[in-house]
Amino acid sequence: MMASLGAEIVTLEPGRVALSAPVQDGFKQQQGFAHAGVTFALGDSAAGYAALSVMPLEVEVMTAEIKINLLAPATGRLIAEGRVLKAGRRLVVVAADVFAELDGTRTHIAALQGTMVPVNL
Repeated sequence: MMASLGAEIVTLEPGRVALSAPVQDGFKQQQGFAHAGVTFALGDSAAGYAALSVMPLEVEVMTAEIKINLLAPATGRLIAEGRVLKAGRRLVVVAADVFAELDGTRTHIAALQGTMVPVNL
C-alpha cells in the first residue's frame, strides 16, 4: 500500500513516525481532492509504524480499531505524524495527525486515534 501511494518515512524515533506521500491523480475524489481512503491509509500506517517502533523485534502490530475525523480537503503533499499514546503488552493506543502541504502552507486535514494489537511472528 505504501509503495502504491508513493509514501516515504520522513522521521522515525521510538513512539513517533512521520510519513509523506504526494496526492497522485489516481487517488483523488471527484472534486480533485485527496480521497479520504488515502488520508486514512497514511494516518493508519503512521500510527502503526509508531506502535511498531516500541515493540520487540519479534513482534508486529495490527490495527484493531481506528477512528478518523476529516477536518479539511487535501491537495498537494500529505504528511502523517503518528505517535504512541500508551504502549501495553496487549494493546497499544495510538494517534495520528495528517496534514496537507501546498505552496508552503500546511493544513491539518485529519485526526486519527485507535488501538494496535501486538502480534508475535
